[in-house]
Amino acid sequence: MKISVITITYNSAKTLADTLESVLAQTYKEIEYIIVDGASKDGTMDIVKKYEPLFEGKMRYISEPDKGLYDAMNKGMRMATGDVIGILNSDDFYTSKEVLQRVADVFQKENVDAVYGDVHYVQPEDLSHCVRYYSSKPFRRWMMRLGFMPAHPSFYCKREVYRKYGTFNTSYKVAADFENLLRLIFVNRIRTYYIPMDFVTMRTGGASSSGLSSHKQIMRDHLRALRENGVYSNVFLLGLRYIYKVGEILRSRIG
Repeated sequence: MKISVITITYNSAKTLADTLESVLAQTYKEIEYIIVDGASKDGTMDIVKKYEPLFEGKMRYISEPDKGLYDAMNKGMRMATGDVIGILNSDDFYTSKEVLQRVADVFQKENVDAVYGDVHYVQPEDLSHCVRYYSSKPFRRWMMRLGFMPAHPSFYCKREVYRKYGTFNTSYKVAADFENLLRLIFVNRIRTYYIPMDFVTMRTGGASSSGLSSHKQIMRDHLRALRENGVYSNVFLLGLRYIYKVGEILRSRIG
């Protein structure tokens, strides 16, 4: 079983080496690694080309202008030839060398369409200190009415599922990942499996975690996604997610 891992880059030179090293360190080797670069100007592609020989033919990449993050992700998915597809952001890295092995084991043993696990957040200046642990364990399908979803950087899904139900709707500004998972998990009820494992270490400061304006846009995108997919919710129900999020942060600090 081949796993396609997609990384989207744009001026990612400061962090990309960590991402690439964590992919190379994976014990599961039946992978293809796809990098979709948005015409970076900071030396990102120099790093990609430096690491390319280490992947021994398993890396492919393109570098060209795109229409944003989700457009780039869709490009990567069209390039993918693996049985299963996952996304690893260019400022994130795998927490363990065994992540892809665990993903492969479940797909080979269980009759499922997708798997997911946990992730944790760190400050860019201190990668060893967890500031928030995002566990997907409590997730249930009905919770998407409240804006909950599995940790998307831990989500690995069969390529045939994306072919059948579609990839990212690029008209969403910051929550096309939520809309996509809502369409797959809630509306089309794909079979999912939770792996109790920390998949990815994420630096804070991404597109969906940068200030009040971002959170307002997420709320608008979530409401739209739910409405367009025929799933009832409202601002109050979606607001409950933020109470839970505060609890995650407090638990991480206490721990």
